[in-house]
Amino acid sequence: MTVGSTVGSPFDHPLIGVRRLAELLGEDGLVVVDASVGAHRGASRRIAGARPFDLDGAFCDHTAPAPHAMPGPEAFAGAVRSLGIDDTSAVVVYDGAGIYSSARAWWMLRAMGFDRAAVLDGGLPAWEAAGLPVEEVAAGYDGPRGNFTARPRPGLIVDSAAVTAALADPVGSAVLDARTRERFAGTAPEPRAGLRGGHMPGALNLPFGELQRGGAMLPEAELRAVLRGVAGDRERLYVSCGSGVTACVLALGAVLAGYADPAVYDGSWSEWGAPGPLPVTTGP
Repeated sequence: MTVGSTVGSPFDHPLIGVRRLAELLGEDGLVVVDASVGAHRGASRRIAGARPFDLDGAFCDHTAPAPHAMPGPEAFAGAVRSLGIDDTSAVVVYDGAGIYSSARAWWMLRAMGFDRAAVLDGGLPAWEAAGLPVEEVAAGYDGPRGNFTARPRPGLIVDSAAVTAALADPVGSAVLDARTRERFAGTAPEPRAGLRGGHMPGALNLPFGELQRGGAMLPEAELRAVLRGVAGDRERLYVSCGSGVTACVLALGAVLAGYADPAVYDGSWSEWGAPGPLPVTTGP
């Protein structure tokens, strides 16, 4: 992974390895953020100096019906600034599961026009497996605010209307669902109460874990092979999951594989699978 000759130069790749991050840690302009969710959120250890990118808190629109909804540009920019992130910062995002919710934070930054970010390949497990140091988690970040500017990019985060249009264009577009095969088929219950089982008619199943090996992303050639094996020669990808988090793992894999600007369905199954008029089917 090449980050550039200085930490202030833009990342030229969406992933950074643990050894490269260890070399850069503490450099001026580098900000490391922990985007863990669920059981890994609030863990007792972190990479030194990591700041909390709270996907369940400030980085979520709590007025939206679906969990983990993208905040508006003003709210998002304010939350990023509160972490001391500038327009010229270089940001590394990780999570405690490997690559799970870190891809969501990376994609949100990308959707708001910020390209100076990379995901830590393998996350905190890979960092610790390499024998690299961690520290006890502090209360949070209380340093100076940054000057981050949100510059939204239309089309990177989309709604159900855009997904409906994509499903109606099976020649040019593919809608990929990152949930497990059992949830996709409707044979396993949804973890969120009240949601219908199954999937969007015409969607294709690609569980996000199939783009990883040992908690790290597959090599780029393998990612292309896996994605082509599901999406065929369709170049426009729309990705979905349960609540818009692991869909971003598919988005990360697609970018690594050379796809141009896949679209993340923000509401995902939390919106589509809710009782209502959006169509649902079951089976493989």
